[in-house]
Amino acid sequence: MKQLRLLMVALVVAAYVPMMAQSHQVKLETTAGNIVLTLYDDTPRHRDNFLKLVGEQFYDSLLFHRVIKNFMIQGGDPTGRHAEPGVMLGNGSLDYTVESEFFDAEGHLLHPHQRGAVAMAREGDRSNPERRSGGCQFYIVWGRTYSTQQLYQIGDKVEEQTDHRVKMTEELLELYRKTGGAPHLDGQYTVFAEVTEGLDVVERIQQVMVDDYDRPIDDVRILRAYEIKKDQ
Repeated sequence: MKQLRLLMVALVVAAYVPMMAQSHQVKLETTAGNIVLTLYDDTPRHRDNFLKLVGEQFYDSLLFHRVIKNFMIQGGDPTGRHAEPGVMLGNGSLDYTVESEFFDAEGHLLHPHQRGAVAMAREGDRSNPERRSGGCQFYIVWGRTYSTQQLYQIGDKVEEQTDHRVKMTEELLELYRKTGGAPHLDGQYTVFAEVTEGLDVVERIQQVMVDDYDRPIDDVRILRAYEIKKDQ
């Protein structure tokens, strides 16, 4: 299985996508602190897949095996559970993929890669032209802010890569200028959740020292992942 790499495109401002009433939240208890993810109901295939894996305790003890400062933190590789230090990770996967969920019924982008966005990793376009998500590896965006000129340049490229389905709107310009994220992934990787608590933990993790494989020198591990019930 080819390593699940991200092509170098994260909270949505209220003016762009209002916070939906959502019933599913997942807490990641990590060695760096706790992170709460709120899952989107308009990406049901990804929501249900993630909740299934969480319910099976799949993510318990897995590493954030790929960390790039000012970009993202990535976890969910099952081969990382007992990996020795210094070993390159990222090839682990499950025996299925998940159909992409980029756009709504009118063809509008569902969720951009704002700071705090949670999306699924996948294989590259050459071997995966439908841009189906991998079954288990996910990443949390940290990203950075951009100038208007930079965003227009990124927007032109993203528009080309998405067959003109994703455009750099005024709302997205405002989002990426002020909040930040990774706009060059928009419409190419499915964003299915956002960090609603613990963004400071994500910030700390994305700053850790890494080796030549972008793996943290000192392991950052998901100790436990579980759905938060309403009565908790």
